[in-house]
Amino acid sequence: MSAKGAAVTTRPLGRPVPGEGQDGLYSQSWFPLCLSTEPGPGRVLGVDFLGGRVAVFRGAAGGPARVVSGYCAHLGADLSVGHVEGERLRCRYHGWRYDGGGVCTATGTGEPVPPRARLFSFPSRESHGIVWAFNGRRPLFDVPGLPVPPDELLLRHTVLDEAPVDPWLVAAQTMDVQHFLLQHGFALDDGDDPNDTVTATAHSMGYPLRLTTPEKHRLDLRVEIHGTNVFRQTGTLDGRWFCWLTALRSVRPGVSRPYFVLGARRAEGGADPAEDEAFLDRAIGVMMGMLADDAPVLLTLHFRPGLLTRSDRALARYLEYVRRHPRAHPAREDIS
Repeated sequence: MSAKGAAVTTRPLGRPVPGEGQDGLYSQSWFPLCLSTEPGPGRVLGVDFLGGRVAVFRGAAGGPARVVSGYCAHLGADLSVGHVEGERLRCRYHGWRYDGGGVCTATGTGEPVPPRARLFSFPSRESHGIVWAFNGRRPLFDVPGLPVPPDELLLRHTVLDEAPVDPWLVAAQTMDVQHFLLQHGFALDDGDDPNDTVTATAHSMGYPLRLTTPEKHRLDLRVEIHGTNVFRQTGTLDGRWFCWLTALRSVRPGVSRPYFVLGARRAEGGADPAEDEAFLDRAIGVMMGMLADDAPVLLTLHFRPGLLTRSDRALARYLEYVRRHPRAHPAREDIS
């Protein structure tokens, strides 16, 4: 009871974790914008990103996808309703044209290009069948790779609708060891406690995870978070190697869009493609089953760390990692 006789009901709260878009800033990380197949040769695609809009386009001859701020430097027309001429992105409104680096190379009237006419050009990569953009002028780290050559991999992609949750909060489930046991009903190997085996760099965290599911599937994995929004796991399911990559795009504050990549090593020489596909079906069932278990909580969670316990050691370390992770938004004025 307080001095005035009223019960104290406010729960103790830990230091808050900054939300994406708070103070106009977002995590400096690689974000998935679209599948590589979406911006085909000579195509432009508009994508909502970091509270604004970007244009993803590919030259008519193919080549790498480019990511630039989505509004023309002239009067702000949406460049995704324009089109590609050769290797240039052409604004539909007044014909201003931009190269892959966002520099305006010509106006529709033929008048001289104003000296500062350029778009924000995001560092971009294509990897694992996804076009990625880094929130910053220069990447702080690379898109996480896989230990198997691309030509030996069979990959599948799933893209979900927007979800009312920040990417770092979805990634937090990986570092919440308790939820594997209590929510999913997994059994860890005797003596294994991932809380004691976490390793970290400036832009990643991870640990080995060996467990058995309630359906008696055996998982032997290395699970990692890269940046604050990319989850990579590699290892074996029932003795066969597979990989699972989850990446979330910050659409706007409190909203993200999830991309999933599931992969397996092809049978040697392509000997049994039907078995390869059957294994991927099984792996997708296991991983998407975990996601289905998590979804009702994640979509309603009012996340604010409070009274953590000893079993939350890995989670507490991850939350501190997110608090320290670089945040910026150099493209804010260009994409809004």
